[in-house]
Amino acid sequence: MIIDQLKNADLYKNLNPGIAFALQYLQQTDLSLIAPGKYALQGDEVFMIVQEYDTLNEAGEQMEAHRNYTDVQYMVKGQEKVGLAHFKDQSIAKAYNEQEDYLQVSNPPDFYCRLQEGCFMVFFPGDLHAPCLQLAEKERVKKAVIKVRNT
Repeated sequence: MIIDQLKNADLYKNLNPGIAFALQYLQQTDLSLIAPGKYALQGDEVFMIVQEYDTLNEAGEQMEAHRNYTDVQYMVKGQEKVGLAHFKDQSIAKAYNEQEDYLQVSNPPDFYCRLQEGCFMVFFPGDLHAPCLQLAEKERVKKAVIKVRNT
C-alpha cells in the first residue's frame, strides 16, 4: 500500500502504466466539479467511482481486499479514518466475489491512517482496507476511487 500526498505522485508513476495514468488524471482534473457516479477512463481497464457520503461508525465495518483491481483512492473533500492490514491469516467473513472483486475479513485492522484532502492511498491485492470510517464524528466527504486492472 502507498499513502501520500498527491503533490508527490510523480514518485510512483513507474509502478505500472495504469497507476501512472490514474495519478496523472488526479493531478490534472478538478474533481470538485465532477458529480458522483462511475466514469470509464480507459474502458474497464481503468475506471473511476466518485462518491459523496457520510463517514461511518467503525462498529460492524469489515476490511476488504481485491484481486482484479488496484484501488487508487483520493480524498477530494473532507477526511476519514482508514483501517489497514496486510492480508495473511485473517478469518474470511465474506468469500471472494469475482463479479464484485472483493472479499471481507472479520479481523480488526492492524493500524489506522487518516485520508484527508489532497492525499491518496493505493491498495494492491493483499492490502486489506476499511475505508469510510469517521474520525471524532461523522463528516460528509467526497472521494474518487480509481480502479486499475491488475496485469
